[in-house]
Amino acid sequence: MNLHHLRLFAAVVEQGGFTNAAKALRLSQPAISKSLNELERQLHVSLVERGTRGVKLTEAGRALHARARELFGVEKVAERELRELRGLKRGTLRVAASTTVATYMLPPVLGRFHLRHPSVRIRATSANTRSVLRLLLESRTDVALVEGPISHEAVDVIPWREDELVVIAHPDHPIAKQSDVGVEDLMRETMLVREPGSGTREVAERALALHGVRLSRTMRLGGTEAIKQGAAAGLGVAIVSRAAAADQITLGRIVVVPVRGLQIRRELTQLKLRHRSDSTAARELRLLLDEERGSSMGDASGDGGIEPRSST
Repeated sequence: MNLHHLRLFAAVVEQGGFTNAAKALRLSQPAISKSLNELERQLHVSLVERGTRGVKLTEAGRALHARARELFGVEKVAERELRELRGLKRGTLRVAASTTVATYMLPPVLGRFHLRHPSVRIRATSANTRSVLRLLLESRTDVALVEGPISHEAVDVIPWREDELVVIAHPDHPIAKQSDVGVEDLMRETMLVREPGSGTREVAERALALHGVRLSRTMRLGGTEAIKQGAAAGLGVAIVSRAAAADQITLGRIVVVPVRGLQIRRELTQLKLRHRSDSTAARELRLLLDEERGSSMGDASGDGGIEPRSST
């Protein structure tokens, strides 16, 4: 496969057509069209459907474009590693984390990293667990942290720290006033939830399923902060990280609702591509994450211990 042809094909896809790709690459449109035709001839497949409204990827084109992004991501990693070997001291650390981790747990770690390495630029991305995995596979992030379960043949999953999920509601919500709440009671409530692909949502649904509970009344809101505000406004109940809910609990706007027999503990994890070495900056951040893990384990050991992971 000719990598030059592949690069031009990726540009056509990402720029939305031949004309924009030609402008971005400062090449003629016929040259790019000829290159794509040659790539299709080499591979014996059609990659795009050409029409008056631009180009549309075929199934083969979608598959090849996904691999092209991964390939060119690895290329960028190689260039970065060679720069470091030439003695580059400055650089950029790219971190992708799922929403709860990015908002409530990662900032203190990044703050310590910045104090130690003020010349390194930090680019942090917050996304759901599935999106973070995709960024890692495409080599668009150096360090990935997620809150949902992940299994992928190209990825090592490294334990980081434990987190607890709790049921929250407005203090005056009827369920908050019940003296005894069972898991089955949650089926009758409107549950405020994140989007599909959210690690928190997936872990919560798995935990409820272990009790034979499947939520039927849900209201989807755009992120943990929106869910907390929704609960505080009395829109329904929710299951969120205790760390994420701490500020609103302190203010008295929401309360934790104890649910008989329901304890949800999950393990937050680092994701690492098996065949890719870390940059110097990524190694430094992992050291800080390990320090944070040790600190959180120490805190957990002082509050009565950690519940078994099987509860999640």
